Amino acid sequence: MDKELIIRSSSDFVDFALLKDGKLIELHKDEEDNNFAVGDVFIAKIRKAVPGLNAAFVNVGYEKDAFLHYHDLGPKLPSLLKFVKRVSTGKHTDFLLKNFQFEKDIDKDGSIVDALKSNQSLLVQIVKEPISTKGPRISSELSIAGRYIVLVPFSDRISISQKIESKEEKDRLKRLVKSITPKGFGVIVRTVAEGKKVAELDTDLQNLLSRWTAMCKKLNKAPHPSKVLGEMNKASSILRDIFNDSFSSIVVDDEELYMQIKDYVHQIAPKKESIVKHYQNGVPIFEKHGIERQIKTSFGRTVSMAKGAYIVIEHTEALHVIDVNSGNRSNKEKNQEDTALEVNMISATEIARQLRLRDMGGIIVVDFIDMGNAENRKKLYNHLRDEMKDDKAKHKILPPSKFGLIQITRQRVRPERNIETKEENPNVSGEEIEAPIKVVQRITQDMERIFKKDYKKVTLNTHPFIAAFLTKGFPSIRSKWFLEHKKWVKVLPRDAYTYLEYHFYDKNGDKIN
Repeated sequence: MDKELIIRSSSDFVDFALLKDGKLIELHKDEEDNNFAVGDVFIAKIRKAVPGLNAAFVNVGYEKDAFLHYHDLGPKLPSLLKFVKRVSTGKHTDFLLKNFQFEKDIDKDGSIVDALKSNQSLLVQIVKEPISTKGPRISSELSIAGRYIVLVPFSDRISISQKIESKEEKDRLKRLVKSITPKGFGVIVRTVAEGKKVAELDTDLQNLLSRWTAMCKKLNKAPHPSKVLGEMNKASSILRDIFNDSFSSIVVDDEELYMQIKDYVHQIAPKKESIVKHYQNGVPIFEKHGIERQIKTSFGRTVSMAKGAYIVIEHTEALHVIDVNSGNRSNKEKNQEDTALEVNMISATEIARQLRLRDMGGIIVVDFIDMGNAENRKKLYNHLRDEMKDDKAKHKILPPSKFGLIQITRQRVRPERNIETKEENPNVSGEEIEAPIKVVQRITQDMERIFKKDYKKVTLNTHPFIAAFLTKGFPSIRSKWFLEHKKWVKVLPRDAYTYLEYHFYDKNGDKIN
């Protein structure tokens, strides 16, 4: 399994495309004006506490107040409030907490009005970016993420990632981290720390403590509200969270960003530094790696898959609905149950990819094709769980119902990626239609089914724009068809055809349905 990270830079934003075996599985955008990213820490003012919601609204500088629920305060809230007040007034300058007198923890079932008062200063962290009409969701239980560990101020807990299965390794890591963690701080050990030596963990810890100290130094003069600790740049944060030995290349088209990433990879994985490459070809980087084409074919309402199957993705205010369809496909399976299982397994793989790619969150209901065999339903459920194992967002999958429905909940921390794949219709002004690549994809699927029926000679009649798209350039799409199927397709442009219209004809000039 090869993973590639392709990075496209412009003056206003940076796009990150994560490929797994050549297939696009994640797409991120780092925009200059995103001041409320997950992980950012703000010094803010409590606007008002609302007992009915057991939550407070907090001014973090966004147009809508941020939402802080009682359960997101953290048990050490009184200690945090005291620390912020003393540091802001210059009365406390030892930021490492070893000599700081902690206060009593708050009651886990208490009331927001007993914990917070209007106009209080508080350090808060963005846990969910502004989505739709809602302001950010925040927490006052702070954490600073590193490569191997996450530093948690005002805590004394050492937690180990549940994905590390070996009890011996968990005990080893807990022992090492406990020996190097200063008083007043807790640590969460990440999965990538498995097998690492104490020196590597300590270097990561010292970097995080330096970031905490630098943030605390700002509190004395920082205006309210303001950002006092920003997440790392997107490139570094993505590499920090997903980089591992399965990466085969990181390709960047901007020289300055290339140097930054090369330096960062040198710090976290010196042996992998050579996989970072500076792209200097004249062809745009996303086109060269086939990403533009995958974006066009992956973000529409309908997503085509292998063997003629497709899924339809609908969005409502409350949830996302995904419908699985077998399509007009040649049935090689022995019976309807086997066909349903094959299509459902293909669809489960694509659905897991789509959830990550679009960053869909909340409730997702998938209507798979009905299967009568309980063993097949279990096989589908296990396959979907396996496909979603690499998904970093927290999620839960329920077993299939007797109607073939599978319900998924997936953590939503930022707005869903929504890319418009339609283009202006050259035949009708003001109307939008599918992008040429989507039409070509449908033509290719229909043509493959026709070749399976052993037609000796096939002619395709289509709109002149589409005909040119299929035949121009080297190698052209038509040439690729010939290399794959050893059959030549004659393409005839038809001026009278609409943009989406096309028909296949046999050697006798009869239309092929």
